[in-house]
Amino acid sequence: MSRIGKKAVAIPGGVTAAIDGGQLSVKGPKGTLAMPLSDLINYEVAEGSISVQPANTTREARAFWGMQRTLVQNLITGVTEGFTKVLEITGVGYRANSQGKTLKLQLGYSHDVDFAVPEGIEIKTPDNTTIEISGIDKQQVGQVAAEIRRWRKPEPYKGKGIKYRGEYIFRKEGKKK
Repeated sequence: MSRIGKKAVAIPGGVTAAIDGGQLSVKGPKGTLAMPLSDLINYEVAEGSISVQPANTTREARAFWGMQRTLVQNLITGVTEGFTKVLEITGVGYRANSQGKTLKLQLGYSHDVDFAVPEGIEIKTPDNTTIEISGIDKQQVGQVAAEIRRWRKPEPYKGKGIKYRGEYIFRKEGKKK
């Protein structure tokens, strides 16, 4: 029994959910999101909540149960509050600047890195060393953050690079004489 899957997902005021054509679509104040439905799970939209139950007693259906409930919860959270990831840049001369639909990164390369911001994502740079990525789709926000971080991962000797806020970089010792 999934402890997460047993709980119904509450639908807050101002949000509507509907199942049509093998998709669950959720509409709220920030936008609309849709998710394909799995055949292993039964979804039921009732008054003020969405319940998720396994379609049969197979191991695979029970394994999907909690994950599918969490994906439904992420849809609801996305259209009401949205998701945000914050990246921090560490290093001498490393900076970021948001210019319209592009993010200009200076990361110690011989050229600037121009990152095109995808549709549905908003990037802000409150200062030169902080990047705030926000949007309604949790997967897309995480993917964009990972793509930006990939340009200069934090290295273990000086800790230079792009890291998530709150991420701890394990520092190695230098050579000993």
